[in-house]
Amino acid sequence: MWLTAVELAGGKVPTGRIVKDVVQRIMERTKVPNTYQIGEVCQILVKDNPELRGKGGCWGIVNHVGEFSCTVKTWDGEHTVGLQHLKSFNYLPQECQQMQSLSDRISRVYSDSLEETVKSLLQSLGKLNRPYLTAVEEKLLSVLESEYGREITP
Repeated sequence: MWLTAVELAGGKVPTGRIVKDVVQRIMERTKVPNTYQIGEVCQILVKDNPELRGKGGCWGIVNHVGEFSCTVKTWDGEHTVGLQHLKSFNYLPQECQQMQSLSDRISRVYSDSLEETVKSLLQSLGKLNRPYLTAVEEKLLSVLESEYGREITP
């Protein structure tokens, strides 16, 4: 792989972009099957992807499965993430439903215009590595819902 990248860079040290392109070609050749399923809860692993900055450790719910990536819904929107940047929590179906409910609740409250402390709390909930809220977290989210809650639009 490295020799291919150096060759593409004209004998010089290859850029990160060239190395990523070579890795992508190898992945396409090896055709690792995408085993993620819609509704599955995964953690985002940033690794060397600047497009995922700030999303490291966030959980997301898979809502689209592609050949080499998944689209996941996180606390602040949707992101298309390569398979190498996802790790399944291997939650049971009931736990996935609980996380879907939490995701919906956070989405109804979240907007870019929120105060920084409110955004920070929602981001913290978006990085939980367990499929439930503590009693205090539940109370805090309920307060935010009553203060900032938006009606569900069909």
